[in-house]
Amino acid sequence: MSTPIYVALDTPDLDRAKQLAQRVRGHVGGIKLGLEFFMANGRHGVREMAEIGLPIFLDLKFHDIPNTVAKAIQALGPLEPAILTVHAAGGRAMLEDAKAAASAGTKVVAVTMLTSLDDSDLTSIGINGDPHEQVLRLTELAKSAGVDGIVCSGEEVAAAKTLWHDGFFVVPGVRPANGVIGDQKRVVTPRKALNSGASILVIGRPITQAEDPDQAARAIEATL
Repeated sequence: MSTPIYVALDTPDLDRAKQLAQRVRGHVGGIKLGLEFFMANGRHGVREMAEIGLPIFLDLKFHDIPNTVAKAIQALGPLEPAILTVHAAGGRAMLEDAKAAASAGTKVVAVTMLTSLDDSDLTSIGINGDPHEQVLRLTELAKSAGVDGIVCSGEEVAAAKTLWHDGFFVVPGVRPANGVIGDQKRVVTPRKALNSGASILVIGRPITQAEDPDQAARAIEATL
C-alpha cells in the first residue's frame, strides 16, 4: 500500500510544482492540484504533472447547476484524474450528475465544509447549527447521491465514517504536531486523522514550504 499522503502543490508555477513533486515522490501517494495551478497551467499542466507517475487529485470544487458540472467533468475525462472534487452544497442532482459524468477510474468526492470556516462563518451564510452537524448532514447527502466520498476535517471524519463505513474520506488541513496552522481553523495531526478513518491526507505547506520537502514528507510518513 502506498502512503496515504497527497501533497498539495498549491502554486501557479509549473516548474516549481514539478520540482517539488520530483523531490517528494518517494514519500507521497499522490499529487493534489488546485485552482491556482489549474488556472495558470490548465490541462497541459495537469498532463505534465501526471508524467511524474503519481495519481492526480484535481481539486477544482465544482459548484454549479447539474448540467454545467457534468459537462465540465466530462471535459476533464481525458486527463483521467484519480480524484475530483465537487461541493456537496450543490445538491443531490448535481452530485448524481457529477458522478455519472466522471470516468470509471475517477473518484468523485464532495466537499462538506471548507476547513477555513467555523460556526460564525456558517451563521453569516444563513446556516444554523455547528460545523459538525452540517458536515454529517452533507455526508448523508453525498452517500445517498452515490458519489465516492467526502472531504471533511479530521475533527469530523470519525463521525462521518460511522455514518458511511465504506466511504472514501479525504482529510485536508492536516498539520504535524509541531506545524504552523496558517489559515486553517479546524486541524488535526496526520496520525490522528488516519486513526479516525481518513482514506487520504492532504498536506501542503508543512511539506512544500519546508527547507527540505523530501525530509519533511519522510518525517510525516514515519508518524503513520
